[in-house]
Order: sequence, then C-alpha cells, then structure tokens
Amino acid sequence: MDEEPRTPDWLPRTAALLFGTLVLATAFIAAYVGALHQPHPRDVPVGVVTGDQRAEALLTAVRARTDTIEPIGYADPGAADDALTARRVYAVLTSAPDGTLTLATASASAPAATELVTQVLTPAARQAQLSLTVLDQVPVSPDDPRGLVPFYLAVGLVLGGYLASTALGVSLGTAPRGLRRAGLRIGSLAVHAVLLGTIGAVLVGPVLGVWDHDLVTVAAVGVLTVFTAAMVAAAVQGWLGLLGTGLVILLLVVLGNPGSGGIYAPEFLPAALRGMHRWNVPGLATDLLKSAVYFDRRSARWPLAGLLIWTALGLLGLLTAALFRERRADPARTRGGTRRSWGR
Repeated sequence: MDEEPRTPDWLPRTAALLFGTLVLATAFIAAYVGALHQPHPRDVPVGVVTGDQRAEALLTAVRARTDTIEPIGYADPGAADDALTARRVYAVLTSAPDGTLTLATASASAPAATELVTQVLTPAARQAQLSLTVLDQVPVSPDDPRGLVPFYLAVGLVLGGYLASTALGVSLGTAPRGLRRAGLRIGSLAVHAVLLGTIGAVLVGPVLGVWDHDLVTVAAVGVLTVFTAAMVAAAVQGWLGLLGTGLVILLLVVLGNPGSGGIYAPEFLPAALRGMHRWNVPGLATDLLKSAVYFDRRSARWPLAGLLIWTALGLLGLLTAALFRERRADPARTRGGTRRSWGR
C-alpha cells in the first residue's frame, strides 16, 4: 500500500515566514504612501498675544477661511516667545504700535510648517493692507535646509539598535536564560550603543559638517536612542521570539518612521498618525535631537522622558523573559537528572 507523501517539516515554518514578510511589506507600503504621498496640513499652531488686536484679527480672518492654521493665545509676549522656543508653536504673530506685523518663526521645528504659515499669512496681511516682516528666530542649519538630518540620524540609530538586538537573538537565542546572561547581553548592547551613538554624532558633525556644535550632546542622544531601540527589541523578541522581530519592525519602522513627524510635521499627517511622534521611539528621538541642536531644555523634557520610559520597560521585559526561561529550564534539568540516577 502506497504511503501518502508527507509534508516537509520546514514547509509550514517557511510559509509562515513568507506570509509574515508579505504582511509587513504591505503595511510598509500602505503606511508610507498613505501618510506621505499627499500631506494635508491642518491646525498648524501659531502663537499670538491675547489683546494684540491686529494680530488676532488677521489670524481670526485666516481661520475663518481655512483650518490649516490654528491661533494659540498667550498672556504676554514672553509666554508667546517661550512657546516658540519650546516647540509648542511654529510661529508667533505680533503687531507694533505703528501697525506693522512681525511673524517670528522657528524653521528648525519643521521648515515645511513655517513655510506654510508664511505662505498663508503673507497674502492675508497684504489683503488687509498690513506690512508683514518674517524673522526666522530658530533657523535650520544651512547644510540641512529641509530639516531632515535629525530624522535620518534617528532612523539610523534606531535601525542600529534593533538590528544589534536581532543579531544577538539569532546568534545566541532570543531570550537569555538567567540574569547573568541577560546582564551580558545588556552590556553588549550598551557598548554597541555608545559606539554607534558616537559615530553618528561625528558623522553629522565634523565629517559632514551639518552641525558644528553640541557634539557631546548629540552623541549622548544617539547613545540613548540606540540603547532604547535595542532594549525594546530585546524585550519583545525575548517574549515572542521570531514573531517579536516582526512586531518590532512594525512598531519601529512601518509605523514609527512615517509617524515620527520627521519627514512632515505631525500636523501634515493623517489623523491616526498625528500624535504618534509623542510616544514612538523614532519620533521621540527625532524631537530630542532637534531640541539638543536648536532649542532649549524645555522642549527636550518629554522626548527624553519618553525614551527613558521605553528603556526601562525594555530592560524590565528582557529581564523578566530571562527569568521565565530560566525557571522553565530548571524543572527540565531536574527531571533529566532524576532519570539518570534511576538508570544507575
């Protein structure tokens, strides 16, 4: 009697891997094309001092015609200026006693956003027969006119972090068994983070000349970014194995990059992605790099805190996965030892 042909053992696993790759690639195309092919800016925040009648009137008139700009009122000029340098608004509109208007911008936040504000308010002021002067108070580097270097640097650092974790997972197993091995893995990833963070800072600084200052600060942000991405990847992979690698790519690349606000400001993205930069690792890293190079410490508070929270969660996840694997292995070793003693 002829036996039915058996399905090779490797076939289901290979089919699952290919299907997972297909899903991730499809999600990648949908996320990037869907979010970035035709941006629709909405509610781009512009500061104005409450009681500044000419500036308020112009912004109110513009808001009545379009929702691309959202006026944000502040109690006094100092508060409005603080909002600009803390990255809460992209521009501040004020008027002088002689009736002229001044639009102070911070193109380092997002050149496309400040260009939009300028393009909207300039003809509006002309129509109202008001003189408008534009002053870029926080300009981007001349070597980065589109303001994309923070995003690209963040992408490289995040990529280096999760790839290092994945490489160790493939070589040594996705979850180390025991705290000692987990500590060795954490130490290895920390050394990798120091090296890559430093290399990234040197590349965008002395080598390429994009930023000629804050080398140490940029390197520190780079180290934290790499280590954060590595810990998040290690934790997810430690619990979910190969499936965790796909989930990491989904979070850090497929959704993380278009939702980071690095290519377009968050106000230019679809509604589902607008707030993502405030919690995903690429977005937090991009914002922290902008704060480190262009803005003051206030704008760095949440991005720094967000990355530290992710790092702590990653460390906790990896350590608990290592303990779980160790405890699962101990009974197996005990049973094996018992069987050997009976055999004697």
